[in-house]
Amino acid sequence: MKFRVLTSIIAALLLAVAASANATEPADTTVAGSVVHAEGSGVQEGDTVVKRNFIQKVIHYFAVSNRAPSGRKFDMSIIGGPHYSSDTKFGLGLVAAGFYRSNPADTLSQPSNVSLYGDIATTGFYMLGVRGDHIFTNDRFRIDYNLYFYSFPRYFWGIGYDRGMDMANKSKFKELYVDASVDMLWRALPHFYIGPAVEFGYVNARQQERPELWNGQARHIATYGAGFRLQYDTRDNFTAPNRGWLLQLEQRFCPKFLQNRYAFSYTDFRACFYRNLWNGSVMALRYHGRLAYGNVPWNMMSMFGGSSVMRGYYDGRFRDKGEMDLTLELRQHVWHRNGLVLWVGAGTVFPKISNIQFRKILPNAGIGYRWEFKKLTNVRLDFGIGKGEKSFIFSINEAF
Repeated sequence: MKFRVLTSIIAALLLAVAASANATEPADTTVAGSVVHAEGSGVQEGDTVVKRNFIQKVIHYFAVSNRAPSGRKFDMSIIGGPHYSSDTKFGLGLVAAGFYRSNPADTLSQPSNVSLYGDIATTGFYMLGVRGDHIFTNDRFRIDYNLYFYSFPRYFWGIGYDRGMDMANKSKFKELYVDASVDMLWRALPHFYIGPAVEFGYVNARQQERPELWNGQARHIATYGAGFRLQYDTRDNFTAPNRGWLLQLEQRFCPKFLQNRYAFSYTDFRACFYRNLWNGSVMALRYHGRLAYGNVPWNMMSMFGGSSVMRGYYDGRFRDKGEMDLTLELRQHVWHRNGLVLWVGAGTVFPKISNIQFRKILPNAGIGYRWEFKKLTNVRLDFGIGKGEKSFIFSINEAF
C-alpha cells in the first residue's frame, strides 16, 4: 500500500510540473512557417494533423486549465486522480471547479464560484458534495452554500481533551453523515454583510466498538438549525486571497420546537488576515473559536483536524463544547504554477472557557505544495504534524 501511495504522489507531482513547464506556451504558435494550434486533440502543421497520445492530451489539458476564459460565460475545469490522507488512506477523488458571473457586464465584482466534489477510498469512505458562493450584481447579495454526504468507517475517542489523549479509547465505528447549509447575505455597508442562515444535519453511527464512549447519546441524530451571519470582508478573492481581512460571526440555534432531539446553540467566530510580504509571498493568519452550549449532541461538538486548518490531527479525535485555534501560514510562489506553504499553529478543546489550560494546548506545524489548477484555484498537498500524530492531505483551495 505504501509503495502504491508513494508512486501515485510522485506521478501527480511529475504531471503538475510537466503542465507547469508547458503553461507558458501560447495557444497559437508559428513554427517554420507552419501554424501550430495548441487547442484541441491534435496539433495542425500545415495540412498535417499530428495526433496527441493520451499522456500528451492530459498534460496539455492541465497546461491550459489556468488560462483566462475567452468569452465563456461559465469556466469549468475538472481534475481527478489518486490521493492519500491519514484519515481515509488511499483513494480516488474528482473535483470540478468553475467560475461565472451572474451578470457578465459586472466585471468589478468577484466572480461566483462552484465546486462539485466526489471521493472514494480503500477504507470504504465515499463522499459527494457541492459548495460555492453565488455573487449577485455589484456584490449586493451573496449566497454561500455547501451540501454533501459521506459514509466513513472511522475512529472515535469520546468527548473531551483527556479522552482524546488516551489512545486506549481509539475505537472503530461507521458514520453516515449528511450536511446542508445555506447562508444568504446582504451588503448593509461597504464590505459589511448580514443575513439569515439555515442548516440541516443527519448522522448515523453504526457498528460501534465501544458504545459507552457516546455517554448514552443516540446513534442517529437529525439537527435542524437557523440563525444569522455577520461578515466584514475585504479579501481580493475567496479561494486564494492575497490581501485583506475576513471577520465573521455565525450564530446558530437548534431548539426543541424545530424537532431537534437535542436542544442547543453554538457561536462561531473567525478572523483572517492576508498580506503580501515580498514578491510572490502571502502571509495568512487565522484565529478561530467555536462555543456550543446546551444539550450538545456528539456530532455537533466543536472539533478540528483532517483537511481543515489544524492539519496533522485526525478529524474529530479532539471534540468538546468549545474549541479555539490559531494558525500562521506563509505561502510562496516558486516557479510558474508551483508554490510552497509553511505553517505553524496551535489549538485546544474545552467544556467551557474557564477550563482552558495551557498544558492542553496542542501544537501544529507542516509544509505543503501548491499547484495552480485554475486561476484562483490551487490544488494542495499538505503534510501536517500534531502532538503524537501526523497526516497527509490532498485537497483543493487553501485551508483558509
